[in-house]
Amino acid sequence: MSKPSSTKTNAMRLLESNGLKYKTSEYAYNENDLSGDHAAEELGVSKDEIFKTLITRGDNNALYVFLIPVSGNLDFKKAAAVSGNKKIEMIHLKEILDLTGYLRGGCSPIGMKKNYPTYIDETAILFDEIYFSAGKRGAQIIMNPLELAAFIKANFADLTKD
Repeated sequence: MSKPSSTKTNAMRLLESNGLKYKTSEYAYNENDLSGDHAAEELGVSKDEIFKTLITRGDNNALYVFLIPVSGNLDFKKAAAVSGNKKIEMIHLKEILDLTGYLRGGCSPIGMKKNYPTYIDETAILFDEIYFSAGKRGAQIIMNPLELAAFIKANFADLTKD
């Protein structure tokens, strides 16, 4: 188990410089289990309130970001439909750092190298606050999902498998 350093991430600095309110929470992460399930367990939070950031590529070769609860799985047909693609697939793990600037297990929807079209699963609006990666392993940002969506220009959609 590794403890994250308590330094601010780029995502946190971007939120602060734009006057947005957020909280953070840190946990001991496991290099062998970077899953959201582990994060939820360590933080003592429902798996429905913690959102994972998934990076995909559409059939048009453009990248798309999807935030879904760690309790669910991305429905690729729904993701393709909302993003205007016929099909969509996950990018290769080895591409994450180059495309986003973040490591696997610490990919935040805030502060990526480029502003990719982003979609948040509609269940996020059921909560006053959701958890998502702060941009490093073992650190989560906690904030209102509507404020997050407005800041990153994300749309809400039904994205998970039924």
